[in-house]
Amino acid sequence: MTLQAHAEQAVSLIAVGLYIPDARMTSAEIAEASGVPQPVVESKLGLRSKPVPGPEDGTCEMGIRAARQALARSGVDPMDIDAVIYIGEEHKEHPVWTAALKLQEEIGARRAIGWDIALRCCTAIAGLKIAKTMMSGDPSLRTVLLAGGYRNGDLIDMADPATRFMLNLSAGGGALILRRDAGAEYPRLLEIALLTDGSFSEDVVVGAGGTRRPLTPELLAAGEPRFRVQDAEAMKERLDRLSMKRFEEVIRRSAADSGCDDPAGLAYLGLLHMKRSAHHHVLRALGVAEERAIYLEDYGHMGQFDPILHLELIARDGRMKPGDAATLAAAGIGYAWGATTLSWGDEPCPWS
Repeated sequence: MTLQAHAEQAVSLIAVGLYIPDARMTSAEIAEASGVPQPVVESKLGLRSKPVPGPEDGTCEMGIRAARQALARSGVDPMDIDAVIYIGEEHKEHPVWTAALKLQEEIGARRAIGWDIALRCCTAIAGLKIAKTMMSGDPSLRTVLLAGGYRNGDLIDMADPATRFMLNLSAGGGALILRRDAGAEYPRLLEIALLTDGSFSEDVVVGAGGTRRPLTPELLAAGEPRFRVQDAEAMKERLDRLSMKRFEEVIRRSAADSGCDDPAGLAYLGLLHMKRSAHHHVLRALGVAEERAIYLEDYGHMGQFDPILHLELIARDGRMKPGDAATLAAAGIGYAWGATTLSWGDEPCPWS
């Protein structure tokens, strides 16, 4: 499916960076830590292994490493970056800390302005929407870097049955460099769809460490802070009714607004890592052939960086031809759903 990019949306993706820690946790180790049988971990949860952070893999630090890779691939001078948007997690090296400013300093983007955003595992897609909108309306923003890291697996109590749906949380960092009015060889960033539903806003929270429940020695001794689910059955019932429909909605909307009325015509659909049955359900509902997707069973869920991981994987595989379109979709607790569509330029992949 070839999409024609709209002239007024001349924002292109000129480079991708990805950092994946060397350390890994196998399905056998996940089974031992969680009490979930290994065959269930592999077949139902869809995990053969996942990267986990090492002692030097700070959240912002992983974003810095990914950003440096993106800069090297693109040849962009850090002093040409106009804005740095931190799209990593709030669970990072320091609390109450603007990580974008550390990131811009470490990569030498000293002329840029920087800020952090957060929408859990939809943060990268939300960041693309913010960046594209600002770049389209502000001529001073020509080159924008989005980067950050993710290691929310630190906050999972693997023995808690209510949070077993989060056993797939892995670790890594990602970066994207956008440029307005770049050459025709680069993938064009098209339309981005987002949905949020605040009725889920307190269903899954880190149960201690905020102003409502400050940390105490007793809570620390009990293993807090950790993600906790307030009412697992009620949340599951509501999500089962809504989540897949909203996934489909944002994917269809992003693709259609970009000129692809039928998602089955996409060259690629990149979904965040979720249980195997849900992954296949979305593909079937949209009519997307399985060979036009990659299931992330060897990566787990790298939070908001799953879409960047997909961009890296399809570049390595040489999957995209000039004129092809791909839609990348994600969801985050809270709850948020998002999708973005890109149309490839005159080269198969300028950053591979």
